[in-house]
Amino acid sequence: MRQGGVRGVVADRGEGTGQDRSGARTGLAQQLRTREGVVLGALWLLAGALAARQAAAVLRIPSHERFVDLFAWIGENGVLRVRGSLYDGSAPFTGTPFAGLVLKPLTRAAEQGLGVAWTVGTMLLVAAVGVVAARALPGPVSRRTSLFAVPVALSLLALSIPVRNTFHLGQTSILPVLLVLVGWLLRGEDKTGQGRQAGGVLIGVAGALQPATLLFVPLLWLTGRRQAAFAGAGTFAACSVAAWAAMPADSWTYWVRHVVGAGLGDPADATANQSLHGALLRLGLRGPLEVTLLLVLVAGITWLAMRRAVRYARDGQLLLAAAVVGCAAVAVSPTAWQHQLLWVLLAVVGRVGRRKADRLVWPVFVTLVLTLDGDALVPKVAAFGFLGENAVLLAALLAACAVPFVSRGSPLWDSPASSGPLSRPNLMLELLLIRVGYWAYSYVRGHAPDSRTLAEGHGDQILGVEKFLHIDIEHTVNKLAVDTSWLRHLCDSYYTTFHFLVPIALLAWLYMRRTAHYRSARTALSFATLLGLVGFWLYPLAPPRLMPGLGYVDTAHGPQDPSKPDFGALTELSNQYAAMPSLHVGWSLWCAVVVFQMTKKHWARALGALYPLMTTFVVLATANHYLLDAAGGVLVVATGFAAQRWVARIRDRRETPGEQEPGSDAGSQVGPEPHAPAVSRAASGPSPRGPRSSGDRKEPAPQE
Repeated sequence: MRQGGVRGVVADRGEGTGQDRSGARTGLAQQLRTREGVVLGALWLLAGALAARQAAAVLRIPSHERFVDLFAWIGENGVLRVRGSLYDGSAPFTGTPFAGLVLKPLTRAAEQGLGVAWTVGTMLLVAAVGVVAARALPGPVSRRTSLFAVPVALSLLALSIPVRNTFHLGQTSILPVLLVLVGWLLRGEDKTGQGRQAGGVLIGVAGALQPATLLFVPLLWLTGRRQAAFAGAGTFAACSVAAWAAMPADSWTYWVRHVVGAGLGDPADATANQSLHGALLRLGLRGPLEVTLLLVLVAGITWLAMRRAVRYARDGQLLLAAAVVGCAAVAVSPTAWQHQLLWVLLAVVGRVGRRKADRLVWPVFVTLVLTLDGDALVPKVAAFGFLGENAVLLAALLAACAVPFVSRGSPLWDSPASSGPLSRPNLMLELLLIRVGYWAYSYVRGHAPDSRTLAEGHGDQILGVEKFLHIDIEHTVNKLAVDTSWLRHLCDSYYTTFHFLVPIALLAWLYMRRTAHYRSARTALSFATLLGLVGFWLYPLAPPRLMPGLGYVDTAHGPQDPSKPDFGALTELSNQYAAMPSLHVGWSLWCAVVVFQMTKKHWARALGALYPLMTTFVVLATANHYLLDAAGGVLVVATGFAAQRWVARIRDRRETPGEQEPGSDAGSQVGPEPHAPAVSRAASGPSPRGPRSSGDRKEPAPQE
């Protein structure tokens, strides 16, 4: 009886424990689903806000400045309205003759009505590209990915330079991309073969509008879609012949005289032309040498890109295959203007890297290249100038020819190697983020409010508070530096050198020797700098050297005359009213804290403690900051470390063993639905796990 009773009690306790665990898992799952709903709603709000902002920015522009390219073609004196050649005059048409034939009916539309209609139509085309791309992700797709894919795709498209230029200029480059995507992903199965040919017809029409997309016709052929390839070539020929019959002189000018439009519009060596032809011209190559080298490179890139695209198509990554060929089309086209570069952004779907941390490098790189100018990606140094000018072209070449995208059959597809907090972060990703972070810092600092009246008023407030607290020592310290020659030169050199040199050197040492601490220190510094930028924006402050009539001397540039617009040499470089908080003091304090965390050596800690004290003295001596600015720097660094610890605690809770998020297991993955549209069925591709038979190799999945 006693043993039975004990067993009963144990069983009851076990059952209760199991119920408690089940209830805890259910509660956790509900919390995570709620969190997913909040994130999904935020993503859709972001996508909608970006689209609305883009449309509003275009419609706010005066009608005569809106859609510069479009109204140069269809306006009152546009080349599509007046009689004569499309390709003569001060603003020649840059599209194909067939594109001119299609656009001619729009010349009868009212200008205001066309502005709204064109903006809305372009927005719908962009949305369609985003939806098609999101639906074409290779399966199986996790529940979370399927929920977030569309709003993320729409947000990236809205931020990208090609879409922004398309909205502003009134270009038609989105339509060919959409036609090619739908044509490539569409797979008809009817007995008549009309469904098989429909995709080729769409690609043929896209080729008639943008000839570089004809590279998709041989891709259709090489993946076994012979009927679609014939339909694409035939449609392109029919459209071109129709345009030739309607406009023979213009067709001769475009296809023969200008060799597929080369030389139309802006000069081919302009930075906006992100093709190989444009890059070679910018390098100074001309004549037969440039043409020969271009033909060799075009042949090699096309061959290599086709091989890679066929391999990815047979692997079920149809969207990646399309992006690879599209990137090759960008590179080999005689002219690839910025509004035609959307293919490079689609290459973000490729998975790269063996570790989880490495997976972020490629999408971050592509996103930055397609949303920022080249100057934001590389330092303003002559040696890096070519990289910045041709950043989009380099990304297209990497996607088409070099980046080793992971195949779906690889174990790394779903299970990359873990990169925990003790592993070293990806160096390329760190350098990218540091560079872009510094560019953002310079941009915000330079564009923060710089009203002289407001900044000087804030300066009077700071001086008033310091006088009340009896800490207004700036004038005394500044006069000491001005009267002592060696101290003046020492402070000027210290101010311009140590601010960047010491933090960068310390970050590099942490990365090489203290990887785990590098992550936390880098995050704290990022938060502190971000808070500093907020301070620059919300509280523009004139430093002591720019306060008129108070006797402060700029030790580096001498007395200033604020009555002149460009007083002082530094006013040409950045906003001089970004003084609160002092990031010179803040960054030096960050260095001191890191040194105290890393070592117990007394001499090292003494130097670390001395560094922010010396920096505070220097910023006061050079009349660049008030003492309260230094206190602001201390505050943002303290807040930065607190924010870093808060983020670390959240990450630790998420990584607690035994708490697996719903949607992360195989059971939560969603594949193609039984009656999904043709585009979705194409995107799902073959199973990456099961072995392929000889028939599979002979008749790969992307084939019809």
